Amino acid sequence: MNSLYREYQRRVDQVPVQGVGLSVDVYSPDLVSLLDSLRCRQVIPAYLEVFQAASTALAAVRSRTEIPLTYHGEGLWVIQPGAERDRLFLHEACAVAGQLEILQSAWSNHECATKYIAGYSFGTYLPPLYTEASAAVVARNIRAVQAIFDRDCRLPGGQSPLFLLELPPLTYFVAGTLSIPEFFRLVTEQAACGLVLDIGHLWTVYRYTRAWQSLSLAAFLDRFLAEFPLERVVEIHVAGLSVHESMIASPVRSLAEQGQGLPLWTDAHAAPIPPVLFEMLDRILTDSRLMHLKGLALEVDTKPIELIVDEFQLFASRYGAVFPIKVQTRVCADVSRQEREEHVVDVRPEAEVEEDGVRRAYEAYARVVSGQAAPAGPEWISPAACSDGLIWYQSSYLPYEIVQWGGEIEAMFPGTCRELAARAVSLKTFVPFWFREPRPVTMSYDFFEIKIDRFLEFVREAAPDVQAMAQREANELREAYRLANEAPVSVESHQP
Repeated sequence: MNSLYREYQRRVDQVPVQGVGLSVDVYSPDLVSLLDSLRCRQVIPAYLEVFQAASTALAAVRSRTEIPLTYHGEGLWVIQPGAERDRLFLHEACAVAGQLEILQSAWSNHECATKYIAGYSFGTYLPPLYTEASAAVVARNIRAVQAIFDRDCRLPGGQSPLFLLELPPLTYFVAGTLSIPEFFRLVTEQAACGLVLDIGHLWTVYRYTRAWQSLSLAAFLDRFLAEFPLERVVEIHVAGLSVHESMIASPVRSLAEQGQGLPLWTDAHAAPIPPVLFEMLDRILTDSRLMHLKGLALEVDTKPIELIVDEFQLFASRYGAVFPIKVQTRVCADVSRQEREEHVVDVRPEAEVEEDGVRRAYEAYARVVSGQAAPAGPEWISPAACSDGLIWYQSSYLPYEIVQWGGEIEAMFPGTCRELAARAVSLKTFVPFWFREPRPVTMSYDFFEIKIDRFLEFVREAAPDVQAMAQREANELREAYRLANEAPVSVESHQP
């Protein structure tokens, strides 16, 4: 056992078993209504994994419920080269450490993905480039964040929260030179982090890597799990899958489904959970290498409360007995200070040179996925890559994301959009405008705020005589958004 694995072993042994729970948003659906409905059915979750929110909202949740809380963070884009030296990234990591202390969370879960690449902003997650150099970058950034957690956050037992890295979804394509399990194996060989295995995300790997064309789902799982570092999995997520709204009326949808036996599902927390995901989970839970599992959670933010309660009741009944059987409590001696210091981030000149190459690769990646360049290079032509669905993403999913996801432009700016239509300015031109040039992000990533800023820039250029109206509507949006984020959260005390 090497010192890095001993470091992981020490950390994960300090993480208490959480059991069967829910991954929730603070506001959507209303948390107090959700917990009341669960209590009426007598199916209270053993823990809640709370999605990123304002510190005041997190403090309100912590003060008003006895249910153990963990944290699903956002905005720490650990796939970004050079992040461990970036002022904004380090500021975000410090903020997350403070939020973890508020929640008394045993871990902080972050997607191995980003919503911001090389100056281009996206509303939903883009997976990393699956390459050796990218894996090294991710590991360095995780070590930097874990060091901040160790410095700034202490839990009641004296330990610090554990950084968890989540398998991201694939939205129609994958780019890289490594298989996805190989990539995560490389990351865990260089960082003492845990992993989150999302079953719905895993299904999208099967669907969008051509694996489904040659392997049954069972055979794919066997192959994937044989390579994936299951011994690092601390939490498992299960969420819904569905055909994305942008694809329902898309002209490419019928072409995409010709001769194919699988639906064009993508990750969709508001959608019902298909039975195939529970069949996959059943198989995964039989693997003997799943030795550090601490939590199983349904991801249910944005889902109707009645559907959540129905699904969680079945979920808890089906998997409630997993933890007394699967997880053993062990006592592990603390590692020495010398061993801990072996994993302090060391930014060497050769690491910076390597990151320059990764940075250039991500610049090219951002231009490809946004439709500004054709896929080229080893990340797109290797056996591990699959660009079959890239046209679906570029022509349907991405325009929907920019114009409608996270706030529909016509609903956000009704008066302005009417004036633009009267001047024959189409909102379709907003998408190429959005990706015309890279723009730096100078504050905490917030797609709603970015969308407001970009639309004001668009109006200023396309119809300057309308910009006063656009600015008024933007001010109203920002004030409403501020009040919504600062609104108190009312959560009654519920015993686990």
